[in-house]
Amino acid sequence: MADNNTFESLQPLGWTSERAKQFSAHIARGQRPARVIALHRGVWVVDDGTCEQRAKISGRLRHNTLDEADLPTIGDWVAIAGAPNADAEAVIHAVAARASALLRKTPGRESTAQSLAANVDLILLAAALPNDVNVRRLERAIALVWESGAMPVVLLTKADLAPDVHAALAATRARLTGIDVLALSTLSGDGVSDVTDFLRPAQTAVLLGPSGAGKSTLLNALLGDARMRTSPVREDGRGRHTTTHRQLFRLPNGALMIDTPGLRELQLWGEEDSVDATFDDVAALASVCRFSDCAHESEPGCAVLEAVERGQLDPERLAHWRQLRAELAYLARREEGRAAQVWKRMAASGARALRAHIKSKYRKP
Repeated sequence: MADNNTFESLQPLGWTSERAKQFSAHIARGQRPARVIALHRGVWVVDDGTCEQRAKISGRLRHNTLDEADLPTIGDWVAIAGAPNADAEAVIHAVAARASALLRKTPGRESTAQSLAANVDLILLAAALPNDVNVRRLERAIALVWESGAMPVVLLTKADLAPDVHAALAATRARLTGIDVLALSTLSGDGVSDVTDFLRPAQTAVLLGPSGAGKSTLLNALLGDARMRTSPVREDGRGRHTTTHRQLFRLPNGALMIDTPGLRELQLWGEEDSVDATFDDVAALASVCRFSDCAHESEPGCAVLEAVERGQLDPERLAHWRQLRAELAYLARREEGRAAQVWKRMAASGARALRAHIKSKYRKP
């Protein structure tokens, strides 16, 4: 069995002894581990510790993958075959189990998941001061982060444009209880070192936020060069979309950073517990209501409503908690219906195949 030292060159990419155990069977078949470091319009780029090369998915892997979200995504560890040559194309045969997965509902009416990144430890949620700090959007994003298994940190970027940074920080922290919120300016450099303090060698962070939030500019500051193209703000003060694909970078301190394009839609995917983790103050109140099935609408002894009446809970925060939980509950019902339809089609297909087999077996010559 391959030990952790067999692939020392992969350790800066996050390789561990646990990963080595996962890959022992693939290594025995002549495949080698690599990490997906870029994804652009169905083209994968992998790094096996010795070189970076383009890769494609094997036909068997594509055929055996039931959900698109389970196909390789940025940050995944994959088993590849082919010469370790930057000019050659590798073949991805398997995707290792993910330690964490950042998923969102696919934009549109489909009830399916889209994988944004895998095996991440920290997710940096960027919002630009002074006018693009949408707390409701941040609450939604934080719920996604808790569901992924990573840790959220909120970054209020472009602090040099804010008339009162301290007031903006205080207001955001008051709403996002229990979440680290930092303010920074890449123009002056203020606060950038505070972000670096969260980044650890061989751990993976993701920059997430809407277009124009300053993600690429921040990444350039962390990299120490202007590797990522940036665009000037528009006349209305809002930023322009720059990043067009997902890519993993190695930072000077040994940390790994995934840059992502701006997301126009951020629909939830997961369990209601992730919403409760985001609104832990509301969830704590709900747990001490008189009735265990309290709907927090008009029931007597409702600790949530009593907190609102006393001014201890923001009614808008309660309304958003209800909205996000209802959204996930609706999504769960649709997913159950979709699963039932898939099972029904599979059962019907199996029944047809069985009838055809019986008819063929007992057909008279």
